[in-house]
Amino acid sequence: MQTSMTKGNPFPLILKFMIPLFIGNVFQQLYNMADTIIVGRFVGADALAAVGATGNIMFLVLGFAQGLCTGFTVLTSQAFGAENYPRVKRSVANGILLALLVSIGVTILSVASMRPLLHLMHTPDNIFEDAFTYIEIICLGTIFAVYYNLFSAFIRAIGNSRVPLYFLIFSACLNVGLDLLFIIVGKMGVAGAAIATNLSQGISAVLCLVYIRTKAQVLWPERGTWRINSSDTTQQMAVGIPMALQFAITASGTMIMQSAINLFGSTAVAAYTAANKLHSVMTQEMPAMGQALATYSGQNYGFGDSKRLHQGVRAAVIIELVYSVLAAVLCVLLLRPVIGMFFGNAEDSAMIAEMMPWASTYVHIAVLFYIPLSLIFVFRNAMQGCGHGFLPMMGGVVEFFARLLVAVLAMHFMSYPMAVFCDPAAWLGAGILTAIAYIFVMRQVEQEIHKAGDNPISSHA
Repeated sequence: MQTSMTKGNPFPLILKFMIPLFIGNVFQQLYNMADTIIVGRFVGADALAAVGATGNIMFLVLGFAQGLCTGFTVLTSQAFGAENYPRVKRSVANGILLALLVSIGVTILSVASMRPLLHLMHTPDNIFEDAFTYIEIICLGTIFAVYYNLFSAFIRAIGNSRVPLYFLIFSACLNVGLDLLFIIVGKMGVAGAAIATNLSQGISAVLCLVYIRTKAQVLWPERGTWRINSSDTTQQMAVGIPMALQFAITASGTMIMQSAINLFGSTAVAAYTAANKLHSVMTQEMPAMGQALATYSGQNYGFGDSKRLHQGVRAAVIIELVYSVLAAVLCVLLLRPVIGMFFGNAEDSAMIAEMMPWASTYVHIAVLFYIPLSLIFVFRNAMQGCGHGFLPMMGGVVEFFARLLVAVLAMHFMSYPMAVFCDPAAWLGAGILTAIAYIFVMRQVEQEIHKAGDNPISSHA
């Protein structure tokens, strides 16, 4: 089921590769939504707010680790595109070993700093302990999330987007089942939701590894490759560190935004959490396109075809322009029913009526900026797939300062609309910078391919 993306019409090739990723991302968001729906209905609105208040911290911790590990797989896709299969196996072994070191370091640091971080974010007192319990357990399971995402990314690197989808569907169904068991039957509250997430990802990571060993031999390392290789480590860290920092910088900005929203109380936090879940589902095609472009760009960079790189990006831009409009319309139309799903256990519609103004404010502002949001993923991942991580990371810096500026103004004026504008301001600024950076980076890529004799990755040891 591995696929070379160096031949054929880029438009249908990218679309075909992206669709399973899109479905998988939606499933992931749906089971994350199932987490919050089950918590909201069976534990309460405060528990839902507690889980929602930790979302950006979780993005910071897991996003940093996963960004670093996803960067490790770029070398794998480049080597596969160049048909340098010994290098593919060596890069996988090196990535697995580096990921272990990353997981240990991130777990220790995040567990030690979590309580002060929640205080720094103005987490409301009535939800603080639940928020701490949930995020602490999630952080203890960092290694499961890292390896599940790492193994899935390795499989995608060789052009296979279907198998990761199957494992993701399994993980989603398992997570929901464990949620129901731990929360409804076991009465474990938010701790049950966190444990269910860790267990489902850990089991799925093992299944991905078994698949690589039995069905994707091109990825399975030879016995002599199980050691840290200095050349591969240098290249993997050169891409992984900027990707990790990009996640961390973006997450830090969203934490500042969350801090501003937290000032408006647990009702606003709960409503924002529900609306943000809908937004996340509606925009999952965008990171899926980014994942597809990273694999496409990596393989074609390794193959040495700069013209084909441009063709793929143009095809992706057309797809994103159309999808952004459709997603915006659907998000607005589905908001009221989704809010009802989260808080439908209320005796009357009073709770929903209380939530709707907060939720609709966020959604109506956010959907206006879906086009720049989608283009960030296209240009950023195309550059990262070619091994260029610095300028995409600077897009994350722009996001951070845009969110910081708007959040400070929102807290000063105590304006909720301004607080939720943090996201669109970040998307607009980063979208412009990333588009400009893409033009600059592609000129460098063309020079690299020319100097390397049309096969850059083959020239490496």
